[in-house]
Amino acid sequence: MRFRSLTELKRPELREVTLDSLPQSIAMDRYAHRKAFGIGEMVLDVHGESLEWYGFTLGTVERPDFITDIGLPHNDLNLQVYAGLSAERIAAFQESLPEGVVINGWIHSHGALMLKDFSHTDERNHEVVLDFVSATLKKPVAKREVAIRDLVFLVKDRFADEDLARGSVCIITDAPVREAVIMETVYGSFCHAIVVGDGGWHHQEIHTREYGVLSGHARTSHREAEVVLEDTGRAWSAADMEALREQVAGKISPNKNPPLETVERM
Repeated sequence: MRFRSLTELKRPELREVTLDSLPQSIAMDRYAHRKAFGIGEMVLDVHGESLEWYGFTLGTVERPDFITDIGLPHNDLNLQVYAGLSAERIAAFQESLPEGVVINGWIHSHGALMLKDFSHTDERNHEVVLDFVSATLKKPVAKREVAIRDLVFLVKDRFADEDLARGSVCIITDAPVREAVIMETVYGSFCHAIVVGDGGWHHQEIHTREYGVLSGHARTSHREAEVVLEDTGRAWSAADMEALREQVAGKISPNKNPPLETVERM
């Protein structure tokens, strides 16, 4: 058989049907936005110096993509140029949250640093957070056709064990089948990533992961995202400020003698 061009040898496009979408922008309560910058201001006021710190952006089960609050855990390590993050801390903090509240990302400060973007250490932290929140925030986003070479159909009670040696995949049906299309569910998950600094600047991204339940094919991506503020009526009060002061004093502290391996990573 002759082909007029190589384009005739191309495999047909696999079908994919979109079921849902992942966030394209970061929706945030004005209260949470005020608190995010309030933490940095309070660190400077309480400790007399600008430090890197991290917290978690929080949402609800009903609306997991919307940032309703900022959660401040006990930080592993706080320096002027480095803030550490671990999966164990994330799990412990999630367990401390009220029922119905979920972690949907993380936020940290670069303090007085001139780096107004994510660092290499931040990139590793993105992966840690995305790994953790994926189980909670995953949802079906597509059905995607799975191409199986040498697919064999067998009929129940009408095949021998040696027939199972044929093909790469065997599907056993209750009636003869000549053709079938297999569509796998593609699950998607996301996490918000925000960095802020002294002076009010901020930079943010959305990190996503999609994977097929049958093929195991996974892909991760990230993109810059706009923050869209929403007013839910929750106001930042003097009581909130005092509670934040106590949290900053107890959960964030300078570390003057970091471990050697941490110094090497800076």
